[in-house]
Amino acid sequence: MLLSRMFFHTSKEIPSDAEILSHKLMIRAGMIQKLASGIYNHLPLFQKSIKKVIKIVQEEMDGTGAQEVSLPFVLPASLWKESKRWLYYGKELLRFQDRHERDFCLGPTHEEVITDLVRREVNSYRQLPLILYQIQTKFRDEIRPRYGVMRAREFIMKDAYSFDIDEASASESYHNMYDTYFRIFNRCGLEFRAVEADTGSIGGSFSHEFMVIADTGEDLIISCDKCNYSANVEKAEIKLKEINNLFSERKEKKLMPTPDQKKAEEVAKFLNVCIKDIVKTLILETENGPIAAILRGDHELNIAKLKNVIGCNFLELAEEETIKKVTDAPQGFAGPVNLKIKIYADHEIKGMINFVTGGNIKDTHFINVNFERDFKIFKFADIRCAKTGDPCPRCSGILTESRGIEVGHIFKLGTKYSEALKANYLDKKGKEHLIVMGCYGIGIERIIASAIEQYHDEHGIIFPASVAPFHFIILPVNMENNEVKKTAEKIYDECKHKNLEVILDDRKSQAGVKFKDADLIGIPFRITVGIKSLRQGKVEIKERKTGKTEQVELSDILDRLLRIKNSFK
Repeated sequence: MLLSRMFFHTSKEIPSDAEILSHKLMIRAGMIQKLASGIYNHLPLFQKSIKKVIKIVQEEMDGTGAQEVSLPFVLPASLWKESKRWLYYGKELLRFQDRHERDFCLGPTHEEVITDLVRREVNSYRQLPLILYQIQTKFRDEIRPRYGVMRAREFIMKDAYSFDIDEASASESYHNMYDTYFRIFNRCGLEFRAVEADTGSIGGSFSHEFMVIADTGEDLIISCDKCNYSANVEKAEIKLKEINNLFSERKEKKLMPTPDQKKAEEVAKFLNVCIKDIVKTLILETENGPIAAILRGDHELNIAKLKNVIGCNFLELAEEETIKKVTDAPQGFAGPVNLKIKIYADHEIKGMINFVTGGNIKDTHFINVNFERDFKIFKFADIRCAKTGDPCPRCSGILTESRGIEVGHIFKLGTKYSEALKANYLDKKGKEHLIVMGCYGIGIERIIASAIEQYHDEHGIIFPASVAPFHFIILPVNMENNEVKKTAEKIYDECKHKNLEVILDDRKSQAGVKFKDADLIGIPFRITVGIKSLRQGKVEIKERKTGKTEQVELSDILDRLLRIKNSFK
């Protein structure tokens, strides 16, 4: 490819909404162009990288015996109503009507459609196990699209679905995909970790996220410093601590004035108590009405954990009006005493006595509150976010926090969708059973953005060869010089003849501009053709990652480039 003929430009300007490095570099390197909030044009350099990722994914998926399909992007509401997700998926599901006023949505994921496909075609155990996958555009109407293609509204996903006769066979499919994901991300050149994860709106019994380790990652990963335990913050468990306050004195409960003190930190300072002696009360809405959650003042509620404990489809913090109705007090003064709704408490509350809570009266808090005596707990559970310093649930180690970027997510769905959509098969005896399912997603653009987050320097992108738009860039220092021009074009033609992935920067720009652009777009190897080296019968090869340079005889250049190509993983 001749760079002068490519639809390509670089920029020094960084859009104001570009928050993370990959977004900034992809804009500056001319890889993407914003069309609307969370929606991007993919320009030629980016598209070449996308095709490479897709090729890796297809090769690995096909190697497992999975079969590729293509499902519609526009989905009928009827299927989503069968699974009940039409009601519970949320505003991320972009809904609309056609000219006949029939309800549709843009597909954010395809569990319903693939289950419908299989229930129409599969009726015997002989047709299972089965894994179908597609690589297709998805749309999720994110409330706050950000980070460029990392959290866009429109994106490309590889989603696969497994269908098995029982749990044992489904586990085999799950672990098959688990291993396949390791191969995919290794081939993409990423440093990553598989972590236990919450199943979220997809549902199912358990799941793993594949996280690229990066300081700029939007996801928090909790890991043990001794064993292999690792989970995202929504899923991370916390070991129960021993309770040793059974014989401590319970003091008399008192109502104290706390004017304008709403936050746990403010109340602790005002009452001159430790924040660990504060119990905060949160009022939340479910589809079955409001509930309360209580936890220690220095802890954060984990909505995903609480949702799983309750077993509800909908859970979010209550609005001010609901809080007043439930507690008779404005937001910031809620407490568990005299509440007439179910109270879910974090396990840590069991070890607390004589603590402070909201008074359910404006500008007041109770001191010396104790559960059982002053209020009843409907259920104790692990409902808080794990953090650095918490004990590991698997061993005697301590949990620590790190940041990661989710590039893949696999779920063991069980029979959630096959039951809802009546996807059954007949066994050897003609008895009907529900098909057991799994779901496996990969964000295609996220792989490239994550690679940029991991591999870059102050000059720009440093692409792993496996996902780089090109492996080599030939850079003639001065295209006005006939010897330089002819030599560069000769090397370029020889490379193309050997099917090397090469681009020739034949622009008549200054050498400094070319060098900066080559570093910015991150091509792994640069072949510099300059008159000084040519007089010695040589050209320079520079590795983008290490900065290492070598002078290579012109007669040996093609063999050297072929050896470099063969060294790529």
